[in-house]
Amino acid sequence: MANDQSRRRQQEPARRPGDTGRGAPADRPRQDRAFRCPVAARCGGCQLSHMPYAEQLALKQKRVEELLHGLCPVAPILGMSQPLHYRNKVHAVLAVDKRGLPVSGVYAMGTHRVVPVQHCLIEDERADRIIQTIVSMLPRYKLRVYNEYTHRGFLRHVVIRTGHVTGQIMVVLVATSLSFPGGRDFVRELVERHPEITTVVLNENSRQTSVVLGTRETVLYGDGFMEDSLCGKVFRISPQSFYQVNARQCEVLYRTAIDMAGLTGKETLLDAYCGTGTIGLCAADHIERLIGVELNADAVRDARENARRNGVENATFLCEDAGRFMVRMAREGFRPDVVLMDPPRAGSDEPFLRSLLTLAPERIVYVSCNPETLARDLRILVRGGYRAEKAVPVDMFPFTEHVETVVLLGGKK
Repeated sequence: MANDQSRRRQQEPARRPGDTGRGAPADRPRQDRAFRCPVAARCGGCQLSHMPYAEQLALKQKRVEELLHGLCPVAPILGMSQPLHYRNKVHAVLAVDKRGLPVSGVYAMGTHRVVPVQHCLIEDERADRIIQTIVSMLPRYKLRVYNEYTHRGFLRHVVIRTGHVTGQIMVVLVATSLSFPGGRDFVRELVERHPEITTVVLNENSRQTSVVLGTRETVLYGDGFMEDSLCGKVFRISPQSFYQVNARQCEVLYRTAIDMAGLTGKETLLDAYCGTGTIGLCAADHIERLIGVELNADAVRDARENARRNGVENATFLCEDAGRFMVRMAREGFRPDVVLMDPPRAGSDEPFLRSLLTLAPERIVYVSCNPETLARDLRILVRGGYRAEKAVPVDMFPFTEHVETVVLLGGKK
């Protein structure tokens, strides 16, 4: 159901790939050439690093248009004006080289072979520098790197999270034990060399697993968490918290979704995959009531805490299956104005989509990280009576093949 606001957006001049969609076209520095990474072929993480950024955007635009052909019109992709060093979460795997010296890097795509990396084009540069300092300190403190074949050693991974607004930095040392001989001196030197660090956490992972973080941890310095801001809301981030790795572009994604919802301040919005509540809380000022539903109890607890910290009083977060919740609400005669859904890469399953059709909200805003499963799910919703009105691709992960897409659906009677 296209209202006056959505019609005005549809009549706006088309933007070129790389424009931010906010006023004048975005500054596009050196988007006419590729940014060569010396380890790209061995790492495999940045599949499009050989392409100039403008070509990457054009490729993603074409992919979304082809997949959604016949389903809905696709607006020009929203790219980044500065596409380098956007990852605010950096995970470094520790290993030793042929000389037995510690190195840090990433697993080569599809393997557990560590590719040493000192400087990454998409990672936060502060995080890279801190990781290299940690690696250089290990021999002096006689800290052995974990060997995943012999299962001996102490330090396994380093995870660093940085605040794109607050500038806060959290360092997580993942080790096989919470007993850290010389840990006090190690952390003191690390913070002296990098005073921008605001907290250091030791996480224990003694399991023989590819999962990075364990469940037990202790704070070595600072508060054990950090804060960052999205769309004017402050979020607390702990080592285990989910937080978008490209917070700069996440604001573009969230604002796009909120704008497409056509909110007037009178709506009830159901966030059906609410997680820790970030996107719903960013929309809370534009609606009358927010209901977030999430099956992960830890995420729901974080969502409630995020609402409290931001003084959001019109939000309710529930720990239950979103599909069953929607069916029950439909039976009770409840019909939200807008359902916001942001499923995982596998998309939504048919029971969830059937529940959504039963609930029959006036509008649906689908935020997708996988255009293939998005196209599949849209066909089900369109057959159920909705009209896919508009899709907007958003480049959240430059130099990779991934692309986010926001779709507005309306017309359900």
